[in-house]
This record gives sequence, structure tokens and C-alpha cells, in this order.
Amino acid sequence: MKQMDLTRGRITGTLLWFALPMILGNLLSQTYNITDTLIVGQFVGKEALAAVGSAYTLMTFLNSILLGLCMGSGVLISVYCGKNDLQRMRQGICLSFLLIGALTILLNVAVFVGLDAILVFLKVPQEVVSIMRAYLRIIFWGIGAVFLYNYFACIQRAAGNSVTALIFLALSAGCNIALDLLFVLGFGWGIEGAAAATVIAQLLSGIGMLIFTLWRMPSLRVGRKDLKWDGELMRELWRLSFLTSVQQSVMNFGILLVQGLVNSFGPGVMAAFAAAVKIDSFAYMPVQDFGNAFSTFVAQNFGAGKRERIRRGIRSAGICTLAFCLLISAGVCLFAKELLLIFIKPWETEVLAIGVSYLRIEGAFYCLIGFLFLFYGYFRAVKRPGVSVVLTVISLGTRVALAYGLAAVPAIGVTGIWASVPIGWFLADLAGVVMLRSKTQRPRLENPTRQRGE
Repeated sequence: MKQMDLTRGRITGTLLWFALPMILGNLLSQTYNITDTLIVGQFVGKEALAAVGSAYTLMTFLNSILLGLCMGSGVLISVYCGKNDLQRMRQGICLSFLLIGALTILLNVAVFVGLDAILVFLKVPQEVVSIMRAYLRIIFWGIGAVFLYNYFACIQRAAGNSVTALIFLALSAGCNIALDLLFVLGFGWGIEGAAAATVIAQLLSGIGMLIFTLWRMPSLRVGRKDLKWDGELMRELWRLSFLTSVQQSVMNFGILLVQGLVNSFGPGVMAAFAAAVKIDSFAYMPVQDFGNAFSTFVAQNFGAGKRERIRRGIRSAGICTLAFCLLISAGVCLFAKELLLIFIKPWETEVLAIGVSYLRIEGAFYCLIGFLFLFYGYFRAVKRPGVSVVLTVISLGTRVALAYGLAAVPAIGVTGIWASVPIGWFLADLAGVVMLRSKTQRPRLENPTRQRGE
């Protein structure tokens, strides 16, 4: 599989071409839970839809921990790829796989043991508890597969290959849809069938990525000579992986806290939130992936010492993000009700009204989160992941504080939860601009001797 060198060529075209498979892949990954949501919502019932929606927020948080660890390791691999230091790159792959694999096992054990405590923390209504427990007991078995897929997707993208992950996601998404229809509609297994379909599809993508990497990508294949301890490398891997994981998980933990607040309003609001969040995530997922592609671009050029190319890349990425977000915002705001009808039955008028309110408030401001993803990607790539953590704390801290404060006002209610989101995005973007312009945050290039080479 061909790998792209992001340190050469036209910037906008290279960025878009590299990002496109990532965008398509993540849109496909959303079909895992969207398919569950659609089939469960239309054929099982409102309580089951509420359970799947609440479980989605939880699983997004858990997956974000693993994704952050993998993304952090991927940054270091991108830097060594930019330096053309393949030996150091393979050693980093070996150490990071062992580190993140061990943490995945610990996380998996912890969620099984603490399942009942998690349901209490999320304030799940009593009529939904048993359904959600049954769903999660199966879904948790897919955590290891999520690690395998994300890890090998991140290291392949770090080396310039963003296509393979798309192929395996397409296969697993198709498998998930087929099995959902078979298990839920054919066998009548209900919500447990939807969970089993998702886990099997995740295993397909995770194991497939592992086999493909070992078989077809020799530059990423490690051997015994790479399996040796390097304290300095491990410390750098841990710093980048840990802080990126903190940034990703803090972002989703804040959403988890909001989910608990939403749950306190009952199954109707839970169902509206479950459907609207799927559309919301689907709408801005492309700019999140573009931000991750931008991060790989910056990291490779950071390793190659090309400061001017990074500067031009920032301008190009900003223009692309603004154009896309304005287009998507218009579509979501105009067709909010039609989009919600994919998941919600037409006679559920109250649920529809709540969902439309959510989408029109958040959808109008997608450009704010688009820029925030670029800030995350940039600071992660130049080995300043702590700045990304600060921006996330500002965004989510504002969101959670305002959500709980405004929702307590009877005249505002759940609308306050929705309005708190774009306010948090705006404040984090403002802080990002300040950090980007600050001399104390300007990175020292890894290999300044190569700066002139294009």
C-alpha cells in the first residue's frame, strides 16, 4: 500500500487527498452505533433507543481513552518518519503497542467490574437500566478490537497510509449492518442482537488491520531487534500518549457528565438527545478527521524541519475547514427535522421538537469546533499536547458548568444544555489563537537543517 510523503508537494491537495480516506473511514465507523440506533429506535422501542444512545456516549468516552493513546504514539512515529529514522520508528511501534495493549486490558477489566456503578453515575432511569446493562455486557467485549483497529490505523496514517483503515472499516460496517438486520429483525434478539453485531464487526476490523500491517507493510513490521527497552523513548511515548489521551477523554468525559444531566430529564429527552447526537457527530466528524490528518502533516514537517511549510499548511487547513463547516451548518439547520425522522417515529412530536432545537443551536456553530480540531492537531504534532488539554478543559469545563447552571432555570431547561456547547467552543478557540501567537508556545524544529528542502 502506497505511503504519502507529506513533506513534499502542493499543500492543499496533499492534505485533502490524505484526509479523504480518514474522513470516509470515520463516517463509516459511525454506522456501527447509528445502525444500532436506527434499527433499535424503529423496531424495538423508545426505552431501547434511550439505552443505546446513553451507551453510545459511554463507549465514545472509553474509546477516546484508547484513541488518544494511539494518536499520541502516532505523533512520535510521524516525527521519526519525517526524519527518515526507520529504526527508531519501529522501536517506538514495539514499545507503544505493549504499553497501550496492557492499558487496554486494565480498562476492559475495570468496566466489567464497575458496570453497575457506571449505570448509577450516568443517572440511568430505572425503566432503562436493565436494557442498558444487557447491551453493555456484550459491547464491552469489543474494547480489545477497538484498540487493535485504532492502533494500527494510527501508525499506518503516521507513515502516510490513510487508505487501509478505510477499506477495513467499509468491510466491518457492511458486516455490522447485515448482522444487525439478521440478529434484531431475523432472530428477534432485540438490543442484545444489536450489541453482538457491533462486537463482531469491530473484531473484523481490528484483527484485519493487525494481519494487514504484518503482511503488507514491512516498514512498520517489528522484529526482535526492536524489542528492547529505551527509557528516553518510553518517556516521550508516555508523555505524548498520556496527554493526548487525557485531552481526548476529558473532552468525552465532559459529554458523559452532560449525558447524566440529560438522563435526569427522562426517556423522552434521552431519546431526542440520542438521535440528535448521532446526526451532530456525523456532521462534524469530517473536520475532526481533517484535524487529525493536519496533525500528521504538521508532525512529518516538524520532523523534517520545514517551518514555512507548516505555516502555509495552517492557512490552507483553516480555509478548508471554514468552507466545509459553513456548508454543513446550513444543511443541518435547514433539514434538522428530516434528519431526525431517520431515527424517530413521526408521531413522537415532543421528541422531535427537542431534537430539532438541539441541532439548530449546535449546527449553526460547527465552524467553531472545526477550528478547535485544528488547534488540537497542531499542538499535538509539535509535541505540545498539554496545550490541547488546556483547550479541552476550557471547552468542556464551560460546557458542563453552563449546562448544569442553565438547565436548573425552569424557563430555560434543556435548551441551556444545548446553548452551552458553542459557548465552550468559542472560548477554547479564543485561547487557541492566543497560544498559537504566543512566543512561549512556538515549537523548536526537530531537524532545522532540512528546512529549505521541499
